[in-house]
Order: sequence, then C-alpha cells, then structure tokens
Amino acid sequence: MPRPLIGITTYVEESTRYGVWDLPTSLVPSGYYELVQAAGGAAVLLPPDEPVRAAEVLSRVDGLIVAGGPDVDPVHYGAPRDPRTGAPATVRDEWELALIGAALACGVPLLGICRGMQALNVALGGTLIQHIDGHVDTPGVTSWHPVRPVPGTRYAKLVPEVADVPTYHHQAVDRVGRGLIVSAHAEDGTVEAIELPEGEAWVLGVQWHPERDKDTRVMAALLEAATTF
Repeated sequence: MPRPLIGITTYVEESTRYGVWDLPTSLVPSGYYELVQAAGGAAVLLPPDEPVRAAEVLSRVDGLIVAGGPDVDPVHYGAPRDPRTGAPATVRDEWELALIGAALACGVPLLGICRGMQALNVALGGTLIQHIDGHVDTPGVTSWHPVRPVPGTRYAKLVPEVADVPTYHHQAVDRVGRGLIVSAHAEDGTVEAIELPEGEAWVLGVQWHPERDKDTRVMAALLEAATTF
C-alpha cells in the first residue's frame, strides 16, 4: 500500500535569507515532515491559499497537521487583544481555520500542534487564555514538562503514562470548543490536549511539539486513521 499522505500547513516569512536571495518564503520546521516520515507516512507542505479552496486541497491528502506558530488573532474568538498577544497573522488564520472547518466537515483526520490545537479550539467556538506567565522563559528555547492523560480518552489510550513533552507557548485553551473534550493536563492544570471523542472523526490537538520528540505514538495514530480514511 502507498504511504498515507499527510498535509502540513506552512506559513510565510516575508524576508528569508538563503544563498544570495532574500525573498518571501513559505516554510515549516523540518521536524514536522521528518516525524511523519519516521512514523511511516509521506508528507506534503500546504502553503496558504484562498480559504474557499480548503476542501479542494484536503481532497488530495489522507490527513492534516496544523502546525505551530504565532498567536491566533483574538478577533476570531471575540476577545479584546491583550498587549502581550503577538501581531495578527491574518492570512494564516483565515487559511488554517478554513482547513480545519473543511477537515471537520469531511472527516479528514486532523492533528493540531501548539498553535494548531489552539486554532482547532477557536474553530469550534472555544476561547484562549492570551498569556500565561512563565510558560516561555527563554526565547527560541524549548522546555520540557510532564503531561498527565485523562483516563478513557483517545490520547490516554495512545500514551497512558505521564510523559515529559517538549513545549514552547505562552497561550492556552480557556473555554473548550463545541464537541471537544480535554484529554491531557499539565501539572498546573493547563489544558495540554483536546480531542473529539472516540466514535467521531479522528481529531486531536496537543499543546506541545511532538516534532521535537522521538516519540512517534501520536503521529502513528494519525497515520493509522489516515489509512482507514
């Protein structure tokens, strides 16, 4: 059988230096596609496109990863902007929210990572905590902390033990979106994973960065769901 093909969202940096060129570039850290490949899948990068084309794009892949990145604009969940919230990423917000909506409508297996989990929550009417003190201490440096699964959830069946995970964020899920359940917490109570319950489409969001870890269990589960899909 061909490997399941997983689409990974990318983002545009307006000025990226490589060789003699300094140009706008659509990119994503290589850890994302390397994790897909390590778990037995094939990866394709999805640059921003017109939101109305989200369903068309998803019809070409077996699963979707919404990657990490900048803060989701609070306009999408009806909140005033905290001064510590990052600048809007309007094109990315619109494209990824459209992809998430299309994936939910079509049943495409979906994994949201960090910002991707937050966007999933927002797409289903949830809200975000715009800043948590102490969750990002050194810019550009990943930290690790334990995450406890909620018994009986999809995530708990994949990773039943308390696991140390690589993390880098300053925002988190506040009110959980429609139909989603919480499936893991940090020791301070921060929501670390959300999902649709088993029996529904395979949809999972994790607040940490599995692409910076060697544990492929979450990714392997996405690929299994993508193969079935």
